[in-house]
Amino acid sequence: MIRQKRNPFCSSLLFVSLLLFTSVSGCADHTGRQRGHLSKRQQANSPNGPNSPNGRGPSGTNGTNSSSVTPDWAYDASYDWGALQPDYAECQTGTQQSPIALSLTNGLSLYHHPTFQGYDRNVSGNWTNWGYGPAFTLAHPPDEYTGLPSAHWDNETAYLKGWHIHAPADHSVGGDRSKAELHLVHVNSKGKEVAVLAVRLDPGTSTMPFFAQLPKMVPFVTGRGRTPNQDPASRPEDDMKPAVVQDVQMDVGLLLAGVLHFNEFWTYKGSLTSPPCSQGIRWFMARTIAFTSVDQMRAILGACTFSARAEQEVWLHEINSA
Repeated sequence: MIRQKRNPFCSSLLFVSLLLFTSVSGCADHTGRQRGHLSKRQQANSPNGPNSPNGRGPSGTNGTNSSSVTPDWAYDASYDWGALQPDYAECQTGTQQSPIALSLTNGLSLYHHPTFQGYDRNVSGNWTNWGYGPAFTLAHPPDEYTGLPSAHWDNETAYLKGWHIHAPADHSVGGDRSKAELHLVHVNSKGKEVAVLAVRLDPGTSTMPFFAQLPKMVPFVTGRGRTPNQDPASRPEDDMKPAVVQDVQMDVGLLLAGVLHFNEFWTYKGSLTSPPCSQGIRWFMARTIAFTSVDQMRAILGACTFSARAEQEVWLHEINSA
């Protein structure tokens, strides 16, 4: 029998080919998917873009997703925001980034206790979806905020510009993360965000009056201008604007009553939870959870898409400090 001699060049080529295949297939899930996911969002957009809760989105000037340009960042890739563009550097280098994990081992705050004015009356505003969940923006004259309901602590006064919902909750408490978190965004007299009062939302057994007073949830807008389960031919594909219900009357005080007016709370120095992650925000987190009915929570989650930034390590946040 004649034994066929093995070609050493072919054996080397086969080995190199197998090595390259293993390397590529091993990295695809780590880098390929990440780049593909972010590339959809790499369109030009200002740091104060319509989907950002940094003053131009849910808590912003009009509270609507008013542009067809998608943001260049994604919540499920928040670990890399600082590398996307120079304006987002603070997302990576900031010393008081939000959200953070809270716990009763931190104690509860004995300082900076908020009091409220103007929350005991109905307010008018726009009911919409900020691209990630339900949002409400209070009506007010242009660049005039001092007539809005206000929160007071120490020598500070801030005015309620609007509220919006994140799902799941941004902050965990004692290792538990609620189904959703509502942010009451407050600004100073010039309209700059200075404080967020946060309330955790979970399903319970009774209807929550705060949500019962509102119209039907406005669905978030998916890619290519469609709301979930919507006929693609029912609206232009380049129309990224969610519906806006104008002149809605509501009593925001119902929410405060449900969490005992923040009688027990955590507080810390933090930041916005989306790019550019600007710091200088006083956070208040109510210890009391606001419970909705099962149907209300299903409606809230049905109008939401993932919008929780990865929790940041505690650094110079001064939790509950004087």
